[in-house]
Amino acid sequence: MQLNPIARTLAGTALVIFGLTLSACGGNSDTPTFKPLELNIAHINDHHSQLDAFAATELTLDGVATQVDLGGFARQTAMFKSMADAKNLLKLHAGDALTGSLYYTFFKGAVDAQMMNTICFDAFTPGNHEFDDGDSILKGFLDELAKGSCKTPSISSNVVPAVGTPLVPTASSAYLKPWVIKDVDGVKVGIVGLTVAGKTVNSSRPLSSTQFNDEVTSAQKAIDELKSQGIRHIIALTHQGYEADKAMAAKLTDVDVIIGGDSHSLLGDFKSVGIASSSGSYPSVATNMNGEMVCIGQAWEYSKAFGLMNLQFNEAGAVKSCAGKATLLIGDSFKRKDSAGVWQTVAGTERTTLMANLAANQGQVKVLTPDATAAAVLKTYSDQVALEKAKAIGTATESLCLVRVPGESTNRSGSTAGCETANTQARGSDAAQVVAEAFLFAAKRADFALQNAGGVRVPVASGALSMNTAFTLLPFTNVLVEMELTGAEVVAALEDAVDNHIVTPSGNGSHPYAAGLRWNLDMSKAKGQRFTNVQVRNKTTGSWSGIDRTKTYVLVTNDFIASGKDGYATLGVAYSAGRYVNTYLLYTQSFVDYVLTKGSIARPARADYSHQSVVTATGTALP
Repeated sequence: MQLNPIARTLAGTALVIFGLTLSACGGNSDTPTFKPLELNIAHINDHHSQLDAFAATELTLDGVATQVDLGGFARQTAMFKSMADAKNLLKLHAGDALTGSLYYTFFKGAVDAQMMNTICFDAFTPGNHEFDDGDSILKGFLDELAKGSCKTPSISSNVVPAVGTPLVPTASSAYLKPWVIKDVDGVKVGIVGLTVAGKTVNSSRPLSSTQFNDEVTSAQKAIDELKSQGIRHIIALTHQGYEADKAMAAKLTDVDVIIGGDSHSLLGDFKSVGIASSSGSYPSVATNMNGEMVCIGQAWEYSKAFGLMNLQFNEAGAVKSCAGKATLLIGDSFKRKDSAGVWQTVAGTERTTLMANLAANQGQVKVLTPDATAAAVLKTYSDQVALEKAKAIGTATESLCLVRVPGESTNRSGSTAGCETANTQARGSDAAQVVAEAFLFAAKRADFALQNAGGVRVPVASGALSMNTAFTLLPFTNVLVEMELTGAEVVAALEDAVDNHIVTPSGNGSHPYAAGLRWNLDMSKAKGQRFTNVQVRNKTTGSWSGIDRTKTYVLVTNDFIASGKDGYATLGVAYSAGRYVNTYLLYTQSFVDYVLTKGSIARPARADYSHQSVVTATGTALP
């Protein structure tokens, strides 16, 4: 899709946005007409308490490998503030603000809320990770978000907490509303919130009394209620994943826009800056049940990217066209390798030329100075965690790439050197593999260890490892448990995990990784037939042999999936029957102790990876 002239203007550093007022123009009441409207939506998602910039991130700038500072929430604030004079602008956050760094570990959302209040979002929808520590922690985060002048509305049409619980203290004081209505230049625009249901129940820790209703049914109900109030323009602010957003668009009437999160999808073409993987175009275009255009946007992850969508509505109130892009936000300090292969600061004429080219090409990378007010807010907390973050624990001799499901379209490690094609490889996640090895090392009784992909949060770049590395990699409060299972139950648990994310694509965090256990996986087959040649490594000799389905083994894993979360139903049955021993070893500390003992870590030998061969759900054999 070509950008219209206004959208091309939006893409530059000087934004001139012409807002047009929507109003009824008379005519037959059965076929109302509207004055055309232009609407602009600035959005982010999945910042996951990642408030600092990612230093030494490698991008390709002017055709040269260049290290930059990427993202950082104060830089996001600067970007949003640069839009302050734009007309008809909405600022949206599509969830998963929490969990993922020491800022959350120590402050449980308070810092995230205060940083979000330097932007003042028009709406926020909670993601599944907002429920990681239960409804009461989410309440505290929302209380902080409501302080000051912003009072950001928190919306979700399918989350229904019980009266008398933290999110609905009384019948008249619910923290989450199904929607919010915004007045945009005299026009009412409805924004409907939506939180992924199954994944939140299975993968987080909401109260059992908090209901998570069907996403599509809940969204349509909210849309119908807004429509009954005469509201024609409706945005779905969702946290359920890019594929689910595209599928949902076709099932809804009267939805115009979907701004989403959860899948950490980078939309747009970033090959020119060295990021090969993209989940789709920005914006992606679908069709709703009315046959009208629906425009879909998402803005990657971890405060790295800023999404801006421009929409033009026609006289019938439907979307006429949409344009825009996601933009990577970087600092103005650069490094490039010299003739000896050593990274050196770019200075002088070379830097001047690079800065001029970045400013002139109006591409998908923007240089920004962090907002001073936001930076000052963050510094209050960063000083408190600096000592813990700085504690060295060891080194990684090579990068440990992060993958959820081998063959997935999103490369979660695309900006980590050595991980450029990690998502296309059969071995899958190096990071999850090493974490599993650490668990097996910690649990002396265990024959093998199991870790779900979603519990490992970031890739690990080669070089020094700190406490911050460990707590960012493994940010939850899980402990290790040892379970006695038959070989048949172990294989059934693996089948559960893969079936969970094939049946529910947004739940791909369930995908299994193991130490001391390996297999061949064919995701194109039916449940019960996907895992073959499952083998166990002898802890004494290191030799591999086929799993004995009648023998009882000891499995070590985190208490989260042990209890049946993330679709691990077979483990849940054993857990409920009391067939486990709680080691009370914090899983993050177990990883720290493993690194401290080893001194350095690296990718395991290929024969020790859990995934020996992989065929994707579409039948592609991975290398």
